[in-house]
Amino acid sequence: MTAIVVGYVPKSEGRAALRRAAEEARLRGARLVVVNSARGGRDFDDEDAVRADAELAAVSQQLKDAGIEAEVRQLVRGMDVAEDLIAVAEEHAADIIVIGLRRRSPVGKLILGSNAQRILLDAPCPVLAVKAEDVD
Repeated sequence: MTAIVVGYVPKSEGRAALRRAAEEARLRGARLVVVNSARGGRDFDDEDAVRADAELAAVSQQLKDAGIEAEVRQLVRGMDVAEDLIAVAEEHAADIIVIGLRRRSPVGKLILGSNAQRILLDAPCPVLAVKAEDVD
């Protein structure tokens, strides 16, 4: 069975990516692998873990209710988001990776770098970049 990997964060860009990935999974008859990646450490405490677990449980239920075969994964292993998505795509021999994008200022792009750019350049498969909607 084919696989689609989607990077998910509980923000407008993550929800836009998830919606589009679910549509692609339905169209292709593919399995969806939802990846929520966090670096861990001091910035990711028990409260964050509980919140992330609840959010991902809701995502899992939403996909199940829609009849989409899905695996939802929370990765907290100290890797960059780009590294996690690429590793999962390689692990599942993904046909496509779906990511969400948000508008950033030129300074924001310069200072923060771009996971999206790294995914686009290093992915082992095509990448579909979805713009975040202004209103969910």
